[in-house]
Amino acid sequence: MVRLVDVEHGGIPGVIGVFVLDGPEPALVDCGPTSSVEGLRRGLKEIELELTDVRHLLLTHIHPDHAGAAGELVRCHPGLQVHVHEIGAPHVVDPTRLLKSAARIYGDSFTPLFGTIAPVPEENVHVLSSRVLDLDVLPVPGHAYHQVAFIDDEGVAYPGDAVGCLWGEGEFLYPAAAAPEIDMPAWEHALDELEDRDLKLFRIPHFGEVPDVERHLHRTRERLGVWRDLVEGGATVDEFAAVCWRDLRAEGTVHDEEVFPTLPFPSFEMSYIGLKRYYDKARETAERGDE
Repeated sequence: MVRLVDVEHGGIPGVIGVFVLDGPEPALVDCGPTSSVEGLRRGLKEIELELTDVRHLLLTHIHPDHAGAAGELVRCHPGLQVHVHEIGAPHVVDPTRLLKSAARIYGDSFTPLFGTIAPVPEENVHVLSSRVLDLDVLPVPGHAYHQVAFIDDEGVAYPGDAVGCLWGEGEFLYPAAAAPEIDMPAWEHALDELEDRDLKLFRIPHFGEVPDVERHLHRTRERLGVWRDLVEGGATVDEFAAVCWRDLRAEGTVHDEEVFPTLPFPSFEMSYIGLKRYYDKARETAERGDE
């Protein structure tokens, strides 16, 4: 059995979800940020579990909204085993560089949004191979170069942010794209890899179950294509954000627009910066190759 715990990040439902895999050794897929640990605890209690019942934490990637609470959870439950991509593992053990990178991106908003990031003892950290806990492990870089999808034998995938996020009430699809790890060809390849697996269901942390896998993959590609055309076409950050807000209002419902802009991790403006950085570097590389 798989159950979804809504950690109600910032007191708001439908923002960050943690999937609980029942079994002889219960596991979490991602854990949310430290600022939402109490929400995770409450959610576990609602399904009659304590944190100490959980044996494994499977991390799709180490961004703070997915893995920020790992160190705090292990501090409270030293038996918890953390499974993570080999590139992400050193940063889970020593989050110094991760915190510096996050501070550059989020500035003063980081701590109110995510809380602190505590280190995970090295003995609790396990580097992922091709399979873990009866799940296939598929690398899906693009959003983050260390991101993986976990796929069960029934064709259910836990792809992290590889297939974007669904924000607000409705179907607004937001493939978050903050610097510095965005790699568009890798992202396209990851979507191809997921498509080739003939999957039946996505379970995404932002937010919930997506049964129409084919349509969702198409929409992710389509949105990334629109964003590419905007950025490569010279759109300003304000023009880019305006298009995102237009699409959000067309596809989803936002009850409190004073709160909502803080919720997409990262903001539309941050995604613009990540994409522009990627395309500027790609152009500079191409120009150097022509010399």
